[in-house]
Amino acid sequence: MPDVRPINEKKYEINKHRFLELRYHCLQYMDWRRELEGMTDTVRSIEYGKEGKGSPSQGSATEHLAIRRTELEDKCKVIEQTAIEADPELYPWILEGVTQDYATYRYLRDTKKMPCGKNMYYDRRRKFYWLLSKKI
Repeated sequence: MPDVRPINEKKYEINKHRFLELRYHCLQYMDWRRELEGMTDTVRSIEYGKEGKGSPSQGSATEHLAIRRTELEDKCKVIEQTAIEADPELYPWILEGVTQDYATYRYLRDTKKMPCGKNMYYDRRRKFYWLLSKKI
């Protein structure tokens, strides 16, 4: 895991712990995407000995699936929309930079052909975290 320096607390009003909270929230993005891709089947086998013992608060498997999908989609949309707000032209690189542990500036520049300099990228990334902090 590369060293990630917290952003300027005085300028962005985000302390070290809040920054790490936001960072780790974003690093879950790919897990949420994978979970969404796998959430298609609501058919479950019958659990013998448990028929008729359900409570009214329990929903069907389809309801649970729909609720979980909505929660995951909302979390992903917040991260995606915030990346777009931070910079509409650089958002694919910002999105990858904040959601992937391996995506350093050098990786994005050399491998992904990011069309901006180091200062501009880090400025937009800080803006992303500042915007995200206001949303969640």
